[in-house]
Amino acid sequence: MIAVENAAIATVDASGTEYPDGHVVIGDDGRITAVGAGKPVVPPGTTSVDGTGCLVTPGLINTHHHLYQWATRGLALDETLFGWLTTLYPIWGRLDAEIVGAAAGAGLGWLALSGCTTSMDHHYVFPRDGGDVLAAEIEAARRIGLRFHPTRGSMDLSRKDGGLPPDHVVEDTDEALAATEAAIDRWHDPSPDATLQIAVAPCSPFSVTTRLMEESAALARRRGVRLHTHLAETGDEEEFCRTRFGCTPVEYAERVGWLGDDVWLAHGVHLDDSAIARLGATGTGVAHCPSSNARLGAGTARVRDLLDRGVPVGLGVDGAASQEVSHLGAELRQALYTARLRGGPAAMDAREALRLGTMGGARCLGRSEHLGSLETGKLGDLVMWRLDGLGHEGIRDKVAALVFGPPARVELALVGGRPVVERGELVNADERTLTMEARRAHRRLLRG
Repeated sequence: MIAVENAAIATVDASGTEYPDGHVVIGDDGRITAVGAGKPVVPPGTTSVDGTGCLVTPGLINTHHHLYQWATRGLALDETLFGWLTTLYPIWGRLDAEIVGAAAGAGLGWLALSGCTTSMDHHYVFPRDGGDVLAAEIEAARRIGLRFHPTRGSMDLSRKDGGLPPDHVVEDTDEALAATEAAIDRWHDPSPDATLQIAVAPCSPFSVTTRLMEESAALARRRGVRLHTHLAETGDEEEFCRTRFGCTPVEYAERVGWLGDDVWLAHGVHLDDSAIARLGATGTGVAHCPSSNARLGAGTARVRDLLDRGVPVGLGVDGAASQEVSHLGAELRQALYTARLRGGPAAMDAREALRLGTMGGARCLGRSEHLGSLETGKLGDLVMWRLDGLGHEGIRDKVAALVFGPPARVELALVGGRPVVERGELVNADERTLTMEARRAHRRLLRG
């Protein structure tokens, strides 16, 4: 049992309950047994953590990423999405399990240090001689200690058939579907306490055939897992869908069975009023990636409108090659700033930004009953942020300090009550080792 006390607590529950000086207690089963004001009453032998000067929040949840891209950071820096992809696809075709494992270890370690306790990953590049790349990133997540939602992605629409990817990085449709179901069989844990869950994730309308989209949706629903894909990220994608399918991206998604409360879509930047209404009516989620959208010049998502129409919205750092910072804590501020650029200072406040990064993400991943807020009975995934240093001095509201201030050090991060970060350092992995492994992977990949 572990008890965090003497800290400010932002529970992010439905009422937005906060305690200026409170506690959170996590039992031996990894679930929260108490949260409230003042000091807790705990049995002898409880591990006590002093949170003086800190803010405790639910652990942040990353709803969109491509971990393999850590090996190709800093490339195609001035390209739009389609130009960036065509530059990097040939390089990604040389991926293998060793490179993916090193990139995933670095990316997940960095996420943990930025306050993330649960991350998904959208992996869709499976070179034929690359080994078991999905297993490599799953092992990396176990090494770091994060709760992990890898998705088995796929691409089967190559350049010769009117898609964007070159021929050598796509899969046969039937092979992709069979491999996806095999990943569910091998890895997916449907239990409420799961640290590993699989979702089905064909890459995008411009890299996947209609058949693969339709049959992937049917497969996911038959197996009871969630669905994820890129949608409405850029104007180029809008033009592609209108030219190839005669409709908008959201209309295409609905046509192929990809709207529903078991679906969350990456980006959702270029959405008109009718598209937002359809997402809200169907409960389809959106992974908002403000820094990546800005880095690629893709546009600013209409997050205020999405929230007002009841769309579940979470945050994603996106792949490290399109968003080199990859700091989920900093993405809270980016989301707030992006919303205010569109709608002014009333468009989003600090607590709404924190909700995007916690409960919003839990809703997108289908885990809101067990993750995303600090409530009795929920899983003990939390972050204790150090906010009493120079960078945050003078911001009396600690939630505002976290969101508006500089990136805060993670004093403690727990996943099911188990420490993954303590005093700003990883518990289960060595940061210097992760750095050296990622450096070797980057050099080997670029050598060809």
